[in-house]
Amino acid sequence: MSKHLRYIVILSVFLLSACSATKYLAPGQKLYTGGEVKIQDKDIKKSDASALSDELQLLLRPKPNGSILGLRVKLWIYNKTRTKKTKGLAHWLNTKFGEPPVLVSSVDLEKNSGILQNRLQNKSYFQAQVTGDTVGKKKTAKAVYTAVTGPGYKIRKVMFPQGKENIDTAVAGTAAKTFLKPGDNYNLDVIKNERLRIDARLKEEGYYYFAPENLIMRVDSSIAGHQVDIFVAVKRSTADKAKTIYTIDNIYVYPSYSLRDTSLNLDKAQKYRWYNIIEKRKTVNSYIFANTVLMRPGGVYNRTEHNNSLNRFVNLGPYKFVKNRFEDVSTDSSKLNVFYFLTPYKKKSLQLEILGRTTSANYTGSQININWLNRNAFKGGEALKVTLFGSTDVQVGGDNNGFNVYQAGITTTLSWPRFISPIYPKADNAYIPHTNLTLGYTLVNRQKLYTLNSFNASFGYQWKENVHRTHELNILNVTFVNPQSVSQLYLDSISNKNKPPGTPRNPALQHVIDKQFTLGPSYGYTFTNTTEDYRTNSIYYNGKVSLSNNIYGLITGADTTGGKVRKLFGAIFNQYVKLENEIRYFHKTGPNSTFASRLIVGVGLPYGNSTQLPYSQQFFIGGPNSLRGFQARSLGPGSYDPRALIQSGDFLPDESGDIKIEANVEYRPKLFSIVRGALFVDAGNIWLLHTGSRPGSAFNKNFVNNLAVDAGFGLRFDLSVLVLRTDMGYPLRTPYLPEGQRWGFNSRYAVFNLAIGYPF
Repeated sequence: MSKHLRYIVILSVFLLSACSATKYLAPGQKLYTGGEVKIQDKDIKKSDASALSDELQLLLRPKPNGSILGLRVKLWIYNKTRTKKTKGLAHWLNTKFGEPPVLVSSVDLEKNSGILQNRLQNKSYFQAQVTGDTVGKKKTAKAVYTAVTGPGYKIRKVMFPQGKENIDTAVAGTAAKTFLKPGDNYNLDVIKNERLRIDARLKEEGYYYFAPENLIMRVDSSIAGHQVDIFVAVKRSTADKAKTIYTIDNIYVYPSYSLRDTSLNLDKAQKYRWYNIIEKRKTVNSYIFANTVLMRPGGVYNRTEHNNSLNRFVNLGPYKFVKNRFEDVSTDSSKLNVFYFLTPYKKKSLQLEILGRTTSANYTGSQININWLNRNAFKGGEALKVTLFGSTDVQVGGDNNGFNVYQAGITTTLSWPRFISPIYPKADNAYIPHTNLTLGYTLVNRQKLYTLNSFNASFGYQWKENVHRTHELNILNVTFVNPQSVSQLYLDSISNKNKPPGTPRNPALQHVIDKQFTLGPSYGYTFTNTTEDYRTNSIYYNGKVSLSNNIYGLITGADTTGGKVRKLFGAIFNQYVKLENEIRYFHKTGPNSTFASRLIVGVGLPYGNSTQLPYSQQFFIGGPNSLRGFQARSLGPGSYDPRALIQSGDFLPDESGDIKIEANVEYRPKLFSIVRGALFVDAGNIWLLHTGSRPGSAFNKNFVNNLAVDAGFGLRFDLSVLVLRTDMGYPLRTPYLPEGQRWGFNSRYAVFNLAIGYPF
């Protein structure tokens, strides 16, 4: 028997075994295969009846045995591993992966019918009647429920309180944004949400002790034409406290609270502006909470300010736990004292990180980070972090065998939980603004080729306008890259000294080791609603603009094409404007599948003292998070073909460009358990603004002819703490091939990608 035939036989036996799970049932037992709800009412549209039926079916209990492609695998495992033993492999498989049969005898038709009838009545079908029965075969049976809905009752009008008390006026003042709309079907869930909405609005106006249960919605269903009137009122039994507007009296903050503390120590309070600090030993400066305590003495209680203050305390940095309490000043007072009890983290911590990675360029790498963190460096909530790192990327095969990459460096970041500036945007939401200072140094060694020293520094601000919008403004970004040593092999590769006569120079290699000096501001804006899982459609957008030496270049008249090369601090500086845009769109095609897409457009405009962007600012394409059918940084610019310069023993240069266009489309269905699949198509390329010595590399009106295209499939394993991703990409269009040969499929050129997280 051949190998393939054996696999077919084994698979067939497994499937037949899975399908014959009913043979283990005792005489008279029937396997429950699920429930069905039939809607009977000629006045309901077919689409509405189908949606209502689907909703009601979710309420049915019990659930039938789970299946995959119609096969009850868990039930089959249960039957095959049944044992009287309480230990061993069979017992473990039986209890861990098996599922006992769900029998039709366990279905309570009367109870389920009552639940369905109640749900229909709550959704405006007051006259609904539901009956249930079973329909069976020899070994299986299902439950069928027939629902006669009757007419749906619609809202005719909604009446809010007309009384003169403050609480009546406050409730009536919320009417403009009511969820209860005349013409809509009566719905109990909407009524419950309306109570929550009114309560939330009253909490904004000082009604601290009010609760949704203090509201009553009286429904009059005697109106002709199957209509209802709804009367919103405050219950007569509502306590006076719930109808009273409360104001804030004193605010107390305990910065070093622990569970051992039992006394409030109000006599030891140190007042700072509008709040009081109480602690035995000074651990923070008084101004640290000026950005977190949003409520003010004398102000009316406001739930938004309450919640935003709590979020700000949590996000301040030094504190592990935040507990909040409100107390009446006295039994007959309408004032509240506010207490914040803060439990700090340990001030200093040391962390070791060991990371592993692989890339589509056949590099296998590892990185070690040693992070030292001081969460309250200067007693103002400042986070001081120092990271020492070292990494290796070793290529065990492919075009760059032996030209490994080693990096080492240090990064120091100081983050203030506030704006360090006389002018700053208003920030009274739930998010703490930050001022960030970063200093870093990296030593890059590409074995046998070159060593680079890279210095960087930045100073700027980051703040969230709201839950969707984030801003990042760096007043100053500085990058200085200086080659420390360059091998003769690399220099010969630039000039193609050992290549046949007439072989052009390789400017891409020269650009990597050029000195780079950038100095200027940048601004980034991000909008996202992708964290809101209830949305069918969601988007993510990130835009960024970066500048370098623009004003200084204009003042000095820098013009490298005209021979006027200028320097700053003794170094030739880069001058450019760079725009980056990325937009992602996600559409849920079902509860377990998503359509994801992305578009990237980036443009760098070098001018004055530069003819192209510095290498550290250029765009790259290809790899596990980009065009997955092409190796990282191996594509472009344009239709330029770097292979002509590559001979045996050479290394593949990293290709870069001043312009980038990339589009990705991916379908992500859930297959089973923690496994999701993916079908994807990628397209894009990079270009230079000017051709230079690389033919076909410049961007022009025919840029579409230079696009690379790939397609493929992959698996994602959601392990909760991370997502492990595998993708197999196949090039479909290769732009550097001759016209007429660019489109084609050859599985030999497939690229395997192993990565962490989704590509976008």
